[in-house]
Amino acid sequence: MNERKSSVKNENLSKQIEKKRADLIEVVKKEGLASSLAIQYSQELDRLLNQYLRLSMQNRSAISS
Repeated sequence: MNERKSSVKNENLSKQIEKKRADLIEVVKKEGLASSLAIQYSQELDRLLNQYLRLSMQNRSAISS
């Protein structure tokens, strides 16, 4: 993956993470931390964060190669 594409993908993931984090905060305020929707959003946020970390690690290994 070239540097430009990975940068765009990182930015896109960052925006998705911030949106999901904001959504999660709102749901927790309204329904509580143990609500099924809060748990769902938390799991979705975890998946996005894991994708971001994997992509960042791939980018670092590609740069150092």
